[in-house]
Amino acid sequence: MGIRIGIAALVFMMVQAVLFGVGVVLVLATPLSELAMTLMPWVVGVSTVIALPLSWFIAPRLRLRYWRERGQLPGSQPPVQPHVPHAALRR
Repeated sequence: MGIRIGIAALVFMMVQAVLFGVGVVLVLATPLSELAMTLMPWVVGVSTVIALPLSWFIAPRLRLRYWRERGQLPGSQPPVQPHVPHAALRR
């Protein structure tokens, strides 16, 4: 399993839970509560469908490498090759 897939799976659960919670509140706290039995399966499905691409988009941004490559870390410099003296190469 790739690292991005693993991170996306963990993020998916959180994103889907938040979207589901927002959907439930919208259904139950509004006059739509009369249609709750019909709308709740839709809330589950729509929150899942939206959470999949959203979590795939968020996953690489949770890796330090993503921000380091873009030079957007505070005080970050582009990676520099360490200097190896010629004497160390002869051993």
